[in-house]
Amino acid sequence: MEDQRDSANLNRRTFIGAAAASAAVLATEAAPSFAAAKPKTRKADVVIVGAGLSGLTAARRLVAAGRSVVVLEARDRVGGRTLNEPISGSEITEIGGEYVGPTQDRILALAKEMGVATFPVYNTGVNVLVADGQRTFYPSVPGLPEKPDIAAAIVKGFELDKLAAKVPVKAPWTAPDAAKLDKQTLGQWMTANIPQTDAYRVFNAAVNSVWGVDGDQLSMLYVLFYIASAGNKKTAGSFGRLISVQDGSQQDRFVGGSQLISTRVADRLGWSEKATTAKGVRVIGSAPVRKISQTSTGVRVVADGITVDAKQVIVTTPPALAAKIKYSPSLPAGKMALLKGMTPGNLTKAEAIYETPFWREDGLTGQSVSDLPVGSVTFDNSPPDGTPGVLFAFVGGSAEKNWQKLSAADRRASMLASFATLFGPKALAPTDYFERDWDDDQEWSGGCPVSHTKPGVMSKYGKYLRTSVGRIHFAGTETSDYWTGYMDGAVRSGERVATEVGNALR
Repeated sequence: MEDQRDSANLNRRTFIGAAAASAAVLATEAAPSFAAAKPKTRKADVVIVGAGLSGLTAARRLVAAGRSVVVLEARDRVGGRTLNEPISGSEITEIGGEYVGPTQDRILALAKEMGVATFPVYNTGVNVLVADGQRTFYPSVPGLPEKPDIAAAIVKGFELDKLAAKVPVKAPWTAPDAAKLDKQTLGQWMTANIPQTDAYRVFNAAVNSVWGVDGDQLSMLYVLFYIASAGNKKTAGSFGRLISVQDGSQQDRFVGGSQLISTRVADRLGWSEKATTAKGVRVIGSAPVRKISQTSTGVRVVADGITVDAKQVIVTTPPALAAKIKYSPSLPAGKMALLKGMTPGNLTKAEAIYETPFWREDGLTGQSVSDLPVGSVTFDNSPPDGTPGVLFAFVGGSAEKNWQKLSAADRRASMLASFATLFGPKALAPTDYFERDWDDDQEWSGGCPVSHTKPGVMSKYGKYLRTSVGRIHFAGTETSDYWTGYMDGAVRSGERVATEVGNALR
């Protein structure tokens, strides 16, 4: 089966982003044994740091334009913050970025070119709301919870669209009152607009699942930019599109898993898990980048086991990891301040596997939002045919940090207890259960799902977001104008930087 062959190299429960694969950072462990030998050397027009969607998209575009390219990836796999997890026979589930929806044109176009189809997220029945110990239901298409305070909180969220409409996606730091908005946090806005009841806790649960942090960590300017980016040139971004399934960013998934797209691109470019000079191999794994040097004539990129000399370099890692690469000469202070000022979220995906999606028999979608301590946002993550059944929950922000202090057994028990509260006692007896804590992947991802700007950073340093530094160019989902933080944003950034570098090579 083609999907099964494509997924053969996926390591069970190794870890995921947005957007982009991470291929840099100073390692604290000993280098791989092959690095002790004389490093291999390569020459190319362009060297790309990171084999996630942004790096692979840029590589594909440049190769099509006749340029020689080498992609260096820290891990022994491609896909960055997307990652498939085998669960039953040839079936997989995703433990990283997975959803796609309307206006996410570029990831959909790439998937189509790679022969990866989509299927709809299960959305038949009603959603579950648990607040203040009370379990109620609300329509999946579209509707608001019956609890007035929670419904009012969601409506308040929709009002953010008016503010977001004033934020230019290509330069959010130029928005009216940008400095003032950048000093305010989303948490402060929530305190002023949402009652300190279960409505506040439910709204913050949604914030945790989108950004992996609590509202008091997010710059209001950044949040409005994020909302404005949830569209395309023809369709304005909206809060509703961010949080919705039907007609929203959670509408569809990819058959065979989202990582399959990167796997197929890498296979076509030529992929090796270790450093090599073999002809036809353009994407090299197990090669974390340590240093980038540039002169007036070119760049030298030093990674474990291999050094590449090129005319231009593209860095596609998450910002915090890009900041840990050694640059010679040093990056401008403003550029470095931006990279260090973009903080990755704290997010865990917990998934329980069942023989069947039993909640469907009860007329439930598997979607829920609640003020429970863990598992406050859930989805049905089952394969296209519904077998086996898969429930997953996001745990983000301060709730995730507290939860991770528990033992593995206690975390499992608490998550299954939440699933049982939401969907009934059958949830207590899964056939398998696993978690993917993005914080465990600090070395190569830094966290998940996206790097956000701290208050005061965007208005002061945002102008450096997409700027190149001589022969060093930057991409990754965080740099995208539309769908920043999503797979689509990663692809868009790869397309942008490929054009930028192509022009520089003329």
